Amino acid sequence: MPRLRRRIAEAGYRPDEPLVLGLRQGDSPPVFHAQGLTATGDPVTATTVLYAASLSKQITAARTALLVRQGVLDMDSAVSHWLPRLPAWADGVRLRHLLHHTAALPPDAEIDALLDGDRTSPGILRALARFPALRGRPGSEYVYSNAGYVCLAAVVERAADQPLPAFAHHRLFTPLAMNDTCFWPGPAPAPPGAAPLAPRHPAPLSLGDGGVWTTAHDLVRWSQALDADELGVSALLQTPGRLEDGTPIDYAWGMGVRTHAGHRVYRHGGGWPGLRARLARLPGLGVSVVLIAIADDTERLGDLLSGLLDEMT
Repeated sequence: MPRLRRRIAEAGYRPDEPLVLGLRQGDSPPVFHAQGLTATGDPVTATTVLYAASLSKQITAARTALLVRQGVLDMDSAVSHWLPRLPAWADGVRLRHLLHHTAALPPDAEIDALLDGDRTSPGILRALARFPALRGRPGSEYVYSNAGYVCLAAVVERAADQPLPAFAHHRLFTPLAMNDTCFWPGPAPAPPGAAPLAPRHPAPLSLGDGGVWTTAHDLVRWSQALDADELGVSALLQTPGRLEDGTPIDYAWGMGVRTHAGHRVYRHGGGWPGLRARLARLPGLGVSVVLIAIADDTERLGDLLSGLLDEMT
C-alpha cells in the first residue's frame, strides 16, 4: 500500500481528494484503495456506487455480443431494420458501424443541441431523426460517437424484447455477481444508495453510451470475467474493427486497443462533469486497473493509470 500511495501522490492527488482504484494481478486477490468524500459527505470506498460514464460501452457491447452468439443479431444488418423511425440514411448504416464508431452520425454536440428535455435515449433518438443526412459515408472513418451506442443499445433492447436494465441484470450482472451494478434509466438522476454527482451536473439518463452505475469492486470483477471468458464472448469483444476499405482501427467492441510495454491493452475512459473513470485490462498478464475520480482532471488520472501499468508490467 505505501507504493500505491506513492503512485497516487506522484500523479498529483492529495490524500483528501475523492478517488477509488482497484488492481488485479494474476491469481492474487484484488487490491483496492479509496480516499476522500463523496458529494454527500460519505467516505469513498471500493463499494461506493458511482457513475461509470463511457465505461458502459463495453457492457453494451457485451450485451450485443451475447445476441450475436445466439444468432439473434447480425452485425451486418441495417440499422433501419431495427430503428425504422430514423431517416432513410439509416438504410446504409450497419450495426458494426455503430459498434466501432464508423457510422458517420452527426456530431454528438449537434445532436445534444436538439434535445427537447433531459439527455435520455428516446430524446437522443428523436433528435437524431431530425437530421436529413449523415456527415459522410458509413465505414469511411472512425469518429467517436455517443449517439451510436445509444442506437446500438436501442437495437439490443428490441432484439431481446426486454428493457435494457432487465436484460443486463439477468444476463450479465447477476451471473457475474456484480451485485452493486445496474443500468439506471431514471427518472431520478442516480439509483438509490449511489453517490450522486453535483446537482448542477447530474448524470445523463441515456443508456448504451453511459447509464451504468457501479463500484470499483464490481468493475474488477467484470475485468476478471472477461479475462476468463465467463460470458463466452471475450474473443469477439476483443476483435478490432475495420473500415470498409479493410483498414484496421484501434477500437474493438466498446474498448480501445493499445499496447503497453509490448503487451496488448484493452482500455476505455469515461467522464462527465465532476467525474473521470478509466478501466484497462492486459489479459496476457492477468492485469486490470480500475480508476474512478470524483473530479474533472483527466490528465492526472491518465498519469496515474500509466504509472500503475508501468509498475505492473
